[in-house]
Amino acid sequence: MRTVILASMRRHTRRYVAATLAVVIGVTFIIVTNALSSAARDGMVSGLDAPYANADVVVSDLDGDQAASLLDRAEKEGAAASVLGWAWLPVSRDGTEFGDGVDVGALPRDNTMRWQELVDGRFPAVDDEAVVDANAAKGNDVHIGDTLTIGKGRDALDVEVVGTVDSPSAMVWTAVYLTQDAQARWLERSQINSVAWHGQGSVDDQISDLSSAYPDATVQTTDAFVSDQQKVATNGVDVLAIILLLFAAIAIATSVMVIANTFSILFAQRTRDFALLRCVGATRRQVLRSIRVEALLLGIGSSLLGLLAGTGLGVGLVALIRDRAPGARLGEVSFSPVWFAGAFLVGTAVTLVAAWLPTRRATRVSPLAALRPDTGVDARTASGRLRIALGVLMVEAGVLAMAAAIAATAVPVMVVGGLSTFFGVVVVGPVVVPALVRVAGSLAARLIGMPGRLATSNAVRNPRRTAATTASLLVGVTLTTAVLTGLASGRSIIDDEMATDHPLDASVSASTGGALPAGMLSEIRDLPAVEQAVELPGTSASIDHHVGGIRLVAPDADAGELMRSRRDFATPAADEIYLPADAVEDGKVPNKVTVTVGGHTRTLRVAEVDEDWGDVAVIAPSVLADLDRSPTTQAIWIRADLETDAEDFSGDLSAVASASDATVESSLGKWAFVDLQLDVMTGAIVGLLGIAVVIALIGIANTLGLSVLERGRENALLRALGLTRRQLRATLATEAVLLSVVATLLGTALGIGFAWVAVQTMLRSFVADVSMSLPLGQLAVVVLVSALAGLMACVLPARRAVRVTPATGLTME
Repeated sequence: MRTVILASMRRHTRRYVAATLAVVIGVTFIIVTNALSSAARDGMVSGLDAPYANADVVVSDLDGDQAASLLDRAEKEGAAASVLGWAWLPVSRDGTEFGDGVDVGALPRDNTMRWQELVDGRFPAVDDEAVVDANAAKGNDVHIGDTLTIGKGRDALDVEVVGTVDSPSAMVWTAVYLTQDAQARWLERSQINSVAWHGQGSVDDQISDLSSAYPDATVQTTDAFVSDQQKVATNGVDVLAIILLLFAAIAIATSVMVIANTFSILFAQRTRDFALLRCVGATRRQVLRSIRVEALLLGIGSSLLGLLAGTGLGVGLVALIRDRAPGARLGEVSFSPVWFAGAFLVGTAVTLVAAWLPTRRATRVSPLAALRPDTGVDARTASGRLRIALGVLMVEAGVLAMAAAIAATAVPVMVVGGLSTFFGVVVVGPVVVPALVRVAGSLAARLIGMPGRLATSNAVRNPRRTAATTASLLVGVTLTTAVLTGLASGRSIIDDEMATDHPLDASVSASTGGALPAGMLSEIRDLPAVEQAVELPGTSASIDHHVGGIRLVAPDADAGELMRSRRDFATPAADEIYLPADAVEDGKVPNKVTVTVGGHTRTLRVAEVDEDWGDVAVIAPSVLADLDRSPTTQAIWIRADLETDAEDFSGDLSAVASASDATVESSLGKWAFVDLQLDVMTGAIVGLLGIAVVIALIGIANTLGLSVLERGRENALLRALGLTRRQLRATLATEAVLLSVVATLLGTALGIGFAWVAVQTMLRSFVADVSMSLPLGQLAVVVLVSALAGLMACVLPARRAVRVTPATGLTME
């Protein structure tokens, strides 16, 4: 049998290409995941101990006040302390902000605790100087000598960039570093990672003293803290690796379908060979063993190719990311023998599992029965009726489970119900898919005539093969459609929440004691991104709970037209006031405040605190009339086009406002940030699912290619009867398009249904009014791409078919 196996492998090598590619892609995916996760882990852990190199102990679980207290304690005791933390602050240059905000940290007072590595220039010597991370400077085109404005309002600070630095530790990386004294003004609202401490006495004494002084904090040795931070850093990488492996599992599951279908077709074509072997004395066990050895050899060879391809692709991808995205912080790639062994075993096992059922079916029949054609699934037989009944039962059980999941908002029940429904559809596929192909084929026949009728007949000739071919594409399309629809629905809900949280797009506020010039409104309205803008009358005032003056504005009815939601946002009641965020001291919102304008005072209830309207307080027009009989223009509120570039809009608005020293506030950066996250998530998920779709399309091309070989004499006879080469090409192209489009439309219907169930189950407990949004454009692209991909899948099989002359084809077996 060894000679038979080798001869069979040589003869059918080309027919195994699709199965080989499916295994190679799956194994490659696993090895690339190993490369990315190892590089990410090395990048996260590398340099993690740098900030604590000269520290004795580390204090963590602190707030800003405690960090400030530790700095004071260090100065009194002659110790050295370094606060590792950051404040998320607006940073601008020449009036143009860098995105929605920037992490701003501090350099240690004691140079021995400094862990940043100087790349160019020098470290700050005074409080109005700063250094910028080299990668952040490169990404934002910041150079030594530039002046940056940190923060807004009364806490704003202008600093000169005097150097660029490299920040080895990813856990406490910030884009801008100020002196410790300059950053102290934002320390109370900073996110504190830890404080590195180098004091007097033994490490045990320092831990004891600091633990007594700060009982709520965690005080550890440097080694213990760094070890904990490494675990935290690698946990995120491990989660990422698990997510990538989930998509690898989807690709591998698709590969199983493609390989199983490939073997089914091959063994159906070789039934005469198997029957002949049985007739000349080979036992059923020997034939079965020879076929499984073929599958084993195919799995081993494909897995080895996948290991090689994954190694090269993984190293190249990490190098590409480093080159194109320096801030990604990827370290060195290190391949694990465990990952290699696991990927190799998965690839081999997948091939064997996929070949198991077809081999049993191929060798179970007798030599004489093997000469009869396979009729597929016939609903009129007992096995056909059983299969259809089982599939219908699975669909019904899945639908009931998903209904229960919506009622109970139970995600696990939803997953089980979705899987049961999907596999139920796959089980009844030999009945459902050919029926849909006939419907679509009737339309094709009307459009292109004879090729359409032939393609439909060929596509439904073997229902089981047709269903198996489309099942692999059905997986990818269903998941892709569900993700696109789910994310579109989520985006719609998030947009509604954003409109509620940030109803005003932008505002321009006058400087304290001044007013906006008369021509500014027309300049702002002339900006291309501005849809509408109104002036707000107001006055300068003082309020308790706030140091310094503040401006009051009173929106009229026109201001409500600018709101994304909550028109009452622009119309406080006569006894209410809306305060800006920087008017609240220590984050404590008072119930009432007393407002004073000249000799007039009013006590108002604080109804809301926000930053969207800038550094002005909002009151009712009647209150303003009582406080100031001669108001001036203190602010301009703006509604903008959300599709515009947020940074360009902020820059244009700042350019107009800078001449009057006015303050600009824009929430478009927040919208842009949320949209970017959703776009990245959508692109990443669809891209990863695209791998499964590619494998499925390889399966369609393989099915067509094997069918061309199987129908060689039939195609030759049709050619002899008058079918032209162009019509033969059109027949194969139509068959491929029918298979891909039917699978895509069925998958789209399932995906939309699953997305609706997921939205209702997962979001209804958080959002009262849950509605689903259909991304019709994206779904149309999915259908169009699938049809074009199916068309491309037929190119090679069609070329092979038309090259065979009728005379040659009629001599084929």
